[in-house]
Amino acid sequence: MTRLARERLVPVALVLFVAAAVGGCGHGKAGARQVVAYAAEKEEIVQAVSRMWEKAAPDIELSVIAAGTNEVVQRVRAERQQPLGDLIWGVGAEGPSANPELYEPYQTSEAKAVAPRWNAVAKGEPWQPNNIVPMVLIYSTRLVTAAQAPRAWRDLAESRWKGKLAYAAPDKSGSAYTQLATMVSVFGDDDAGWKVMEGIMANAKILPGSGKVPKGVADGEYAVGMTYENVAGLYVRGGAPMRIVYPVEGTAVIPDANALIRNGPHPEEAKRFLDFLQSKPVQEMLARKLSLRSCRTDVATPPGLVVIDTIKAAPKFDFRWAVKHRKDFIEKWRAIVLRLKQ
Repeated sequence: MTRLARERLVPVALVLFVAAAVGGCGHGKAGARQVVAYAAEKEEIVQAVSRMWEKAAPDIELSVIAAGTNEVVQRVRAERQQPLGDLIWGVGAEGPSANPELYEPYQTSEAKAVAPRWNAVAKGEPWQPNNIVPMVLIYSTRLVTAAQAPRAWRDLAESRWKGKLAYAAPDKSGSAYTQLATMVSVFGDDDAGWKVMEGIMANAKILPGSGKVPKGVADGEYAVGMTYENVAGLYVRGGAPMRIVYPVEGTAVIPDANALIRNGPHPEEAKRFLDFLQSKPVQEMLARKLSLRSCRTDVATPPGLVVIDTIKAAPKFDFRWAVKHRKDFIEKWRAIVLRLKQ
C-alpha cells in the first residue's frame, strides 16, 4: 500500500501533516515496516514507482509526501531535531548539498551501474544521482514558427517576448534556480551579465511552480518557456503543440538527487528504497514511460529525446559553484524583479 499526499503549506504545518500521515489515518498495521519519502517528483512519477515498489517490497509500506524542492528541503530542516521523514527523492541536488549535515551519506547497491560522469558529480555530496535533468527552452508551435523560435538563453531578452515568456520563481523551484545559475554562468556574474538577466525578467511571467511553465506553453498561454527536459518531453510525446530547444550556449546537464535523512525513523527501509530507485527496472520504466533520462549506463535514451552526448553543456556552469552562490544569485534576482515592478 502506498499513501501519497501533496501539500503546499508553511513548514510547521507540513511537519504536523507528516506526523498525522505516519501516525494515524489508518496508516498500516501497528508495528508494520514502513518508509516515508519526501518527494519533489511529479505525481505520475510517484504513482508509477509506487506501483513497482508494492510488488518489489510488499513488506514495507511507502508513504510519499510530495512538494517542491524548496518545500522538501525546508521541511527536512524544520524537522532536524526529530526527523519524521526517511529520505528525499527527486529534488534539485543543490538543496541537500547546501545542507549536508541533515543527510547521511549512503552508497546504494546500484552505484557501480551509475555512469562515472554522474558519480563524479555526486562525489563527496550527501546524495545519490537519480535521473538526469537537462534544462531546456520550449516554444508553442501554435504561436511561434521554428524560424522564430529562440535558440539561445540570450534570445529571451529580445523585446518580442514581452509578456510571452514563462519562468518559475527560482526561490521556490529547484529547476528554476538551476536555470538561473545556468544563465549567470553564460552571461557572467557582473553588471553586463545581470543586465541581460534583467532584460529576460522584464519579458517573463514569474510562475509559482515549475509545472505551470510547460502547461502554459502547451495551452498557448505563453509562447516560450524555461523548463526541464523530461516534463517537456512528456508533453511532446503526448501530442502537445510544443518543441524543445537546447540552448546553443550550452545548458546545465546534472542529476537530480535522492538522499537519506540523518536520524530518520526507518533507516534500513529507506536504504532499501534508495537502492530500488537506482535499480535498472525502475530506471528503464521511467525512461520508457515518463521521458526521464537514467543515471545508469545500461538504460537507453528515452523515446523522442536526443542522445545525451549531443547536448552541449554550459562550459562555465559548475554544480558546486551554483550551490555556493545560491543565496547571492537569488537576492540579485529578487532585486531585479522588485525593480521591474516599480
